[in-house]
Amino acid sequence: MEVLYDGIIQAFSLMISLDAEVLAVTLLSLKVSCGATLVSLILGLPIGTLLALARFPGRRLVVSMVNTGMGLPPVVVGLFVTIFLWRNGPLGFLEILYTPSAMIVAQAVIAMPIVAGITMASIQNLPATMKLQVLALGATRVQMVWILVREARLPLLAAVMAGFGGVISEVGASIMVGGNIKGQTRVLTTATVMETGKGNFDVAIALSIILLMLAFGVNYLLTVIQQRERPR
Repeated sequence: MEVLYDGIIQAFSLMISLDAEVLAVTLLSLKVSCGATLVSLILGLPIGTLLALARFPGRRLVVSMVNTGMGLPPVVVGLFVTIFLWRNGPLGFLEILYTPSAMIVAQAVIAMPIVAGITMASIQNLPATMKLQVLALGATRVQMVWILVREARLPLLAAVMAGFGGVISEVGASIMVGGNIKGQTRVLTTATVMETGKGNFDVAIALSIILLMLAFGVNYLLTVIQQRERPR
């Protein structure tokens, strides 16, 4: 209990003093996770919408792959992203391995199936007649899709929260593709693992508390937006 108490005290000490290294690690964590969440939204929302509305051969296979991807092990993602970004890999020419960009790619791969799966379920959960009603009123198919997405905006915000929550707490892929390099790719999760391995439990607890507060702050903001949008 003394270690836990010391960790809590140190966490608030680091935050109040605005420790430069902790601040840099926290900002990088936010930058990488927000970037990955944005990429996952750009890719996941259209894929989830397409799977919810379209019928095509092999759709069940694709849906199964998305559902499987929602529980994809981060270390597996880290392994394959590392192979693709390795100097001799298919994307080695990008030379982004062991950079924040590689971490964004890996985390986006983790979050995208989560966003796509929740998007698909959200749109499928709308009344079955809504699509026909919108088309009967003269809307084009593009307008119909936009209206359906707007109607499902509340659960889609849950997709954003789930995607962000999945990447802000991720550690395996981040270490594999980022390398946990001080001042370059070290984020809160990888720093926590490192400090735990060194036996600095008070620092590790402090970093964990800062990570939890960061995750809570972002999700609280999204929750406020979601609840304001809720129909009265």
